[in-house]
Amino acid sequence: MSVGSGVLDRSSSPCFGVMLGMAALAGMVGLGWGCVAQAQQASVTLPKPATMARLGTVDARFASYNIEMVQVTGGRFWKPYASQGKSMTAGTQKTPAAAAQSGRQSAPPGMSASLYEYRSPIDLGNARLVQLAKALGPSYVRVSGTWANRTWFQDDDQPARTSPPEGFGSVLTRAEWKGVLQYVQATGGSLVTSVAVSAGVRNAQGVWMPEQAQALWAYTRREGGQVAATEFMNEPTFPSVSGVPAHYDATEFARDAKLFGAFLRKNSPRTIYLGPGSVGEGSNLLPPGMQMKLMPTDAILQATGPLFDAFSYHFYGAASRRCMGRTTVEQAMSDAWLDDTLGAEKFYAALRDRYMPGRPLWVTETAEAACGGDPFSGQFVDLFRYLNQLGALAQKGVQVVMHNTLSASDYGLLDEQTLEPKPDYWATLLWKRSMGRTVLQPGVAAQAGVHVYAHCAPQGRGAVAVLVLNTRASALTLQLPVAAQQATLTAARLTSRKTAMNGIRLQAADDGTVRLPKSRRVAAGALTLPADSATFLTLEGAGNSACR
Repeated sequence: MSVGSGVLDRSSSPCFGVMLGMAALAGMVGLGWGCVAQAQQASVTLPKPATMARLGTVDARFASYNIEMVQVTGGRFWKPYASQGKSMTAGTQKTPAAAAQSGRQSAPPGMSASLYEYRSPIDLGNARLVQLAKALGPSYVRVSGTWANRTWFQDDDQPARTSPPEGFGSVLTRAEWKGVLQYVQATGGSLVTSVAVSAGVRNAQGVWMPEQAQALWAYTRREGGQVAATEFMNEPTFPSVSGVPAHYDATEFARDAKLFGAFLRKNSPRTIYLGPGSVGEGSNLLPPGMQMKLMPTDAILQATGPLFDAFSYHFYGAASRRCMGRTTVEQAMSDAWLDDTLGAEKFYAALRDRYMPGRPLWVTETAEAACGGDPFSGQFVDLFRYLNQLGALAQKGVQVVMHNTLSASDYGLLDEQTLEPKPDYWATLLWKRSMGRTVLQPGVAAQAGVHVYAHCAPQGRGAVAVLVLNTRASALTLQLPVAAQQATLTAARLTSRKTAMNGIRLQAADDGTVRLPKSRRVAAGALTLPADSATFLTLEGAGNSACR
């Protein structure tokens, strides 16, 4: 089955039916290349790729993802918009039944239970899930989130307690954590996490105590696992949902974070200490209500000093409809929306430079919108947000960007019921296979509706990879200085959950195996890119000295 370009979604182009017929006659390759060119076109000229200057490098696991702790333990996570009362994840559920497990996890303090839906613990040994995740390697696998702040580790081999001890909201068993460690190993991942910070891990004076962290780290070592990086607390700037004392402030956070840092240096000195893990600042688009009652990162870092090995933060440019957001598909294609990620980076980079100079930046959570994402977060339109974010942040020197989530709620890379890859999954896969670690300056003048990024290609030998996002409702003419291999992602509509590469629908095999269609070889000269498309170009004859 072939999927067309996005022009139908934003115009009434009469040539769409012709395009489908042309694709069928052409063996479903190169869908719509001639027809879409009838629209008024903008033009971009790529400079000689050998002249593209080196900006820096990113982590080998730059594009990574989160698995929420609540998925591991089972519990109430953001209720999907399409949910019809189904409370367990098809293909990934475990026994015992949900009714027996439901007491093991509660919603965050102060949040309405109606926003959430119960899921059984995810089966991280599911062969299809493992195969799909393996294709995204190498990746950091962050197992954390709001629920991790209140999760009690049951350090024995007994059946899971039906309810957590006082001061906690969740129960994590050895078997469940062992499943995480085995999944990380099976997918070639590298584990990132955080620890419990709620009342259950505090003494009578409210000071954080290390016993729970000690138990989890010791068990991890016994099972042959290793924590590559960790935060102390998930999102300390938004403490009211974390189970910490009501009076919790930056001074108390700094005291506790330093205690955890001392624990970390003694028990796992090679683990990267990430922090503070902020959220909710720097965006120009978040509604005012989402920016209230925050513990400012500036106050946190004044209290901690240069405690962390890397500066971590979360970025959501909006709240979802669940949390009173009102973002539309049309807004999601605007330059203001796409580039809002740079506002947050600038905000946090300035704090990093002031308090932690020279430390790298990590984005340890990001997605279309907070609170599980909007309905369109799993649709083709969100692919532009994510790819633009990867390209823009790589240029700024951000080392890691972790998509939230792998498979939970609307913003997951995979459908949580069927494990079918969503458009953002294919975007991640194409990024991984096309864009190498070395970031280049593409040398293209800014133009509304056009975003261009360049990296060295993974194969080396001087090859350059270029990503061109055309978010205009009409075609784009790209002047290529040398021949290239082309992979263009399109969809029949911006709201489609299906994606095509060069006109051929992308889909995984039943066992999770992923095979991409062959790229399309194009000659130097004028290349027409469809409206609403994302194109990866590999310029093998670039001859860039930074890419050898």
